[in-house]
Amino acid sequence: MGAQNGQAVCHHVSLLVRSCSRAHTRLRQRTVGASPGRHYVAGPKPCCITPLDRTFPAPHKGCRGRAVAAATPGNQPEGAQPQAPSEARRKRVLSGIQPTGGLHLGNYFGAMRSWINLQELYDCYFCMVDLHAITLPHDPIALQEDTRKAAALYMACGIDPAKSVIFVQSHVSAHAELAWLLMTQTPVGWLNRMIQWKEKSRKVGSEEVGAGLLTYPVLQAADILAYQTDVVPVGEDQKQHIELARDIAERMNSRYGGKPWKKLGGRGGRIFKVPDIMMPPAGARVMSLTEGSAKMSKSAELDASRINLLDSPKDVQNKIKRAKTDAGEGLEYDNPERPEARNLLTLYALATGHSLESAQREVGSLRWGDFKPRLADAMVAMLEPIQQRYNEIRADDAHLTQVLSEGAAKADATASRSLERCQQAMGFVPRVPVP
Repeated sequence: MGAQNGQAVCHHVSLLVRSCSRAHTRLRQRTVGASPGRHYVAGPKPCCITPLDRTFPAPHKGCRGRAVAAATPGNQPEGAQPQAPSEARRKRVLSGIQPTGGLHLGNYFGAMRSWINLQELYDCYFCMVDLHAITLPHDPIALQEDTRKAAALYMACGIDPAKSVIFVQSHVSAHAELAWLLMTQTPVGWLNRMIQWKEKSRKVGSEEVGAGLLTYPVLQAADILAYQTDVVPVGEDQKQHIELARDIAERMNSRYGGKPWKKLGGRGGRIFKVPDIMMPPAGARVMSLTEGSAKMSKSAELDASRINLLDSPKDVQNKIKRAKTDAGEGLEYDNPERPEARNLLTLYALATGHSLESAQREVGSLRWGDFKPRLADAMVAMLEPIQQRYNEIRADDAHLTQVLSEGAAKADATASRSLERCQQAMGFVPRVPVP
């Protein structure tokens, strides 16, 4: 009787497992041909997190319960020594900046300064995205020098090669190879909806614009997915591109992951991680010195619109002296009718390390003629140690080359694994090295 009851229980458990498996499969079914962000009948939506204010969820209590139970001291063989739990891999971050045009305050306050903190908590990959820099006409000689400048500035600003992987995008061929694979699976309609494509192609002219400007968001997706990235720190202007990368990852996982991949000898499951979006903290966006409602940008024609990290003290003073102001009295940061006042007060707060409220209490009553020299002095003082460290790094160019070479080797080892997984899942014959 006991045996019969045991068999009945096993039978019911088996039915329950098969039922749950079928329900899980139905839940993951996708709606083919849907627009970005709507690929699945049910599933995760794009997630935005802010730096250092979100902890990643712990595994479900029932997850891997058997393995956890096997590791408890009470279940170990008699006389066995207790084993320390293995350290979980830190979440991975990838980010990069186009090197052309030189790096400016917007790059530093909007991205690079937060990277310094991220490298203490995450497994970080930071690159100079030189492949993205050629989507518009460029100077080849300047590109080469700007790339080395950018790498030196990464380090001068506090990115430590001992804590983060620093590399040049084009030094890792998996980026371009994976981009092609992803491009074949990305509908043109998705790319046509990209706001930056619409704006830049309109500015350049539809007959003159290169195809790379349309497809570079797919290369950006390859940059991210190649490293199985967990979190991507970006500004508001790039958020749409990261959402596209998430959509591409979901499509690749749905079409080629799981059982089809396993039949080809792969491990099954998902091919790519679906990354989260990390938005910068409020107030980190730096605006143009010549137009307070426009973002500080390398692509702006006027160099006077931005303060470059390598500008001389005299250049900084002249640019701030000529920065656009308004006719209002004093400075304030919460008046939408005074974007220039908010921008210059924000720059002062960022340069001195004060909050906007504290900065306004300190200098809010000053006239423009009294405030601008004070802002210039604060900016020069902030840039001085960065420039000093930059000059030290450039004085030893051999060391800079070594850092980039070692970074490329580490990055290539990671990215190549993801490329091989994708190639295998898509049915490509694996390359066997010559003995």
